[in-house]
Amino acid sequence: MTPTFSIPNIRLFIAFKVFFNSRFYYPVFTILFLDFGLTVAQFSILNAVWAATIVLAEVPSGALADIIGRKQLLVFATSIMIIEIGIISFIPKTDPSIIFIVFLINRVLSGLAEAAASGADEAIAYDSLAAEGDAGQWGRVLEILMRFQSIGFIIAMSVGAAIYDPNLLGSVCLFFNLDTNFSQETTMRFPLYLTFILAICAFITTLRMDDPDKKLPSSNVKKPEIRQAFSLTLKAGLWILKTPFALCVILFGMLFDGIIRMVVPLSSQYYRMIELPESTFGIIGSLVAMFGLVIPKIAKKIAENRSPSYAVWITAGLSLTGLITMNFFWPYLGLIPALITFSAMYFTGFFVSFYMNQVTSSDLRATVLSFKGLAYNISYGILGILYALVLKIKKQGLQAEIDENTLFMDTFSGFPFTFILWFILLIAVYIFGFKKPLFHR
Repeated sequence: MTPTFSIPNIRLFIAFKVFFNSRFYYPVFTILFLDFGLTVAQFSILNAVWAATIVLAEVPSGALADIIGRKQLLVFATSIMIIEIGIISFIPKTDPSIIFIVFLINRVLSGLAEAAASGADEAIAYDSLAAEGDAGQWGRVLEILMRFQSIGFIIAMSVGAAIYDPNLLGSVCLFFNLDTNFSQETTMRFPLYLTFILAICAFITTLRMDDPDKKLPSSNVKKPEIRQAFSLTLKAGLWILKTPFALCVILFGMLFDGIIRMVVPLSSQYYRMIELPESTFGIIGSLVAMFGLVIPKIAKKIAENRSPSYAVWITAGLSLTGLITMNFFWPYLGLIPALITFSAMYFTGFFVSFYMNQVTSSDLRATVLSFKGLAYNISYGILGILYALVLKIKKQGLQAEIDENTLFMDTFSGFPFTFILWFILLIAVYIFGFKKPLFHR
């Protein structure tokens, strides 16, 4: 039996996850799009397209992995990542219409890459562990993976935000007596260049993987498995519809995740509005990432010792408090409500996973959780389209020209308003539709 971390695919799996997910442009995600000349409405539409692409490609990509092999699908995913990062890294900043089309292609390709990698990466690693080592060590693999991903994320957030700021880079050059001036036009591409390098590293990593299924019999054996997979998908969907508790966990998860995930990519624009320097965006992102070390312990105590309805009210209270107070756009102090809002996402992730795994049978668990992922992306996509429509209507309703910053501040109140309406509707549906107290199993 080979020691766990001596198995090549295990090491390559960890490297792939770090290279694929540590994107240097994340801390400046929104302002990067806006600095390219896109509007907030276009940014919202692009993210909706990204989510829709994942929804449409998620299930087919899983079947494709079973047919052509996990390694091939991961090589495809990283190839797409190189293209999607490359086209926005080197596109000239000219016609806004052309830039929008290029970014639209980027979002579609990014969604395809995410869907192709989803599941195939863990499958190739777990199958390799089961074949060459001890499958019981999978938890240890995930633990080490999360450590390396956290380190990669913190580096990407800190460096990405720092190199985006021309003033900071100018100060560094001045410190080393270098006569170099940077413009925003130049520095805005630096996080993309570094992510492009990571995409190449991810591609090379997948080429070195070895698909443990490559010696299995030909595709004739696969066909029954595919039919069985679709049958299991139908069975899981019907089980969710017939199980009020599971259905409502997913619906409440859609609410919390959808609203907060709409705010997260807009955070860099929000930070700019509360007068925080761009060089601090990465530090803030790293601070938010560190919530993942603390909040799960708190959430675990709540989930084990309190009712599910208590967990709902805690998460709703944090979400609503953060969303409402963010609308004041307090200079500097506005960071506090943003952190409160983002903390709610960690609670959401823990509670939904805890309760769904608790009530779902082992034979349906993976499929049911995939429905949860699809539901989340559907929610995110619909909210993105609605927000884009609100932006368009708001802009058309004003006689005078309005800049994107003012428009962003004027429409941000839509997030807590939507949250309240959706939350009340879900409570009413559960109590009056299922004739049960909130979250009674």
